[in-house]
Amino acid sequence: MIDLGGLRIVSDPTFDEAGPHGYLTKTAGPAVDEDGVGPADVVLVSHDTHPDNLDERGRAFARAAPLVLTGPRAADRLGPTAVGLAPWAAHRVPRPDGGGDLTVLAVPAVHGPEDGERDADGNVNCEVTGFVLSGQGLPTVYVSGDNASIRTVAEISRRVPDIDAAVLHAGAARVPAKFDGRPLSLDGRSAAAAAAVLGAGTVVPAHYVGWAHFSEGLREIESAFHDAGLSSVLRAAAHGTWVPLTR
Repeated sequence: MIDLGGLRIVSDPTFDEAGPHGYLTKTAGPAVDEDGVGPADVVLVSHDTHPDNLDERGRAFARAAPLVLTGPRAADRLGPTAVGLAPWAAHRVPRPDGGGDLTVLAVPAVHGPEDGERDADGNVNCEVTGFVLSGQGLPTVYVSGDNASIRTVAEISRRVPDIDAAVLHAGAARVPAKFDGRPLSLDGRSAAAAAAVLGAGTVVPAHYVGWAHFSEGLREIESAFHDAGLSSVLRAAAHGTWVPLTR
């Protein structure tokens, strides 16, 4: 959940309780439920095909929002309030704080190893979209979605050189049947590498707890940032608490 420019933005909502979700198993319920989050102005959905990014209650929450921003194929499945954005396409949202618009830029993501088999659209595993949020007087925030590619992070940093904060999906998600069990999202070391490439002053790790297929937790993330000399930028607050973002 990101509050920016007077807008409440919720990314990849999952509100189901613990239990099986097909071939994935949720091991913990949400830190905050839908009532605790309150109405969202914008929901960002990196992809709608995996329940660790959009489960049943999360999908209902997204459909109830006035605006959902996601990839083109996901938008076709998420209903009339969903806007599909191809990589490097932008959508502007009026800000209630009077500061003009919030610009949401869709950026690429690779949901697996660089050499993974790609579909007809060039996606590894499935279509995944990351986002960069920016606006006058606001910090610029990168939300990675399920990306495992440092090359992709480098491209984003080259095109958007002044990222103040990054929300990185880490956890080294692994599914044995996919890509020889190699990570489908950033592990601790690659998250630290991404932080170094981006040069962000604040890095908030996400997507590393609550599901059985996450192979790394906060300890591994903190250790990797310590080894890289980047502990000062890591903001690993307890779930359900706020982290301030500054320019």
